[in-house]
Amino acid sequence: MVQRSLKLRWREGNDIRLLQNGGEYFPALIKAIDGARRSVHLETYIFNLDATGRRVVDALCRAQARGVKVRVVLDGFGCNETAYDVCDLFSQSGIRHRVYRPEPTGLRQAVFNLRRLRRMHRKTCVVDGTIGFVGGINVLDDFEDVPNDGKGPRPRFDFAVEMRGPIVDDLVHAQRALWLRMSWRGPGGATGFYRRFQQLGERLLKRRQSRHTPPANGMRAALVLRDNLRYRQLIEDAYLAAIDQARHDVLIANAYFFPGRRLRKALRKAAKRGVKVRLLLQGRAEYAMQYRACRYMYNDLLADGMEIHEYMASYLHAKVAVMDDYAMVGSSNLDPFSLLLAREANVFIDNAEFAADMKQALESEMSADASVVTVEHLKKRNWLERLLDAVSYGMLRFGVALTGKSSQY
Repeated sequence: MVQRSLKLRWREGNDIRLLQNGGEYFPALIKAIDGARRSVHLETYIFNLDATGRRVVDALCRAQARGVKVRVVLDGFGCNETAYDVCDLFSQSGIRHRVYRPEPTGLRQAVFNLRRLRRMHRKTCVVDGTIGFVGGINVLDDFEDVPNDGKGPRPRFDFAVEMRGPIVDDLVHAQRALWLRMSWRGPGGATGFYRRFQQLGERLLKRRQSRHTPPANGMRAALVLRDNLRYRQLIEDAYLAAIDQARHDVLIANAYFFPGRRLRKALRKAAKRGVKVRLLLQGRAEYAMQYRACRYMYNDLLADGMEIHEYMASYLHAKVAVMDDYAMVGSSNLDPFSLLLAREANVFIDNAEFAADMKQALESEMSADASVVTVEHLKKRNWLERLLDAVSYGMLRFGVALTGKSSQY
């Protein structure tokens, strides 16, 4: 059991299925939507109108047409280029939709505002209040804009989970809370009104939870949120608790890895006490600055006793981890954007069998499609590469300083 004091709501008796890449996720998602009878609530950072996105739109429209209540939340930055077209399709079908912090237009785009960095980065869906999805997979085709090294494109490497059981009620509550908060447009009293809603929601949630009879073989799991109100550090604290407790393995696969002081210290301590600490990181840069800023830390991470593996087959977009018998799956990277600014949703699973399956999936990709980073490998980088890495690291640190959280990095 995780010993660190956490505000986690552990739920017993959940059925949780691991989904790898969009090839498993989208068929499961669309099947659930096609089976919906009462409600579908979808949240996503990116909603692209490629072939996969069109399939999801069609499924949502079919649900709406047969009388299902459908609601969709898009992020204003992640969907900046597609929000107008996506929302137009939803409007034509009668689907209720909202855009979280729409990007400013005109001259206001040139004005820096820290609030613009506070994004809705969650990727969640709940169908009929009984089937839930959480993960790192946007509504985006696996093969959209991926690299091709001549052997044919490979899909983005990512994960999500499909859930049934008491934990879905927590996801329903989180979605409703955000939907209400986005709907409030009155002056002045929004905070107090939202708090009263939260209190009412807590009572309703407890009432719903009391009706569950968890099966004996179900999984123990918790929904772990990050926002800028009640759960500012909960995801990071959950990672720290599991890493502090780990005795054998810590395996983290993270697209944008730029951990703060506390996480780096925990990983260093774990490695020193004999835990096998492995990091599966991007080998192909989807965003150059984040990739290079991470590479700048490689020497220190190796010196601290960690292994680094770079995923080379395609873009690594996963945000998952295995820490002994615990597993983490969700939307949160281990970088300042996710841990200091964005709304995120992860699932923390206390189940040895699930953790073993996740570990096997990661190790399979590592052995087939990743390269091991060594000190000798780093020495071969030329001076320009090292300079670009250092500048990227400095720029990211400067960005953190703008948030007022530089002491944490």
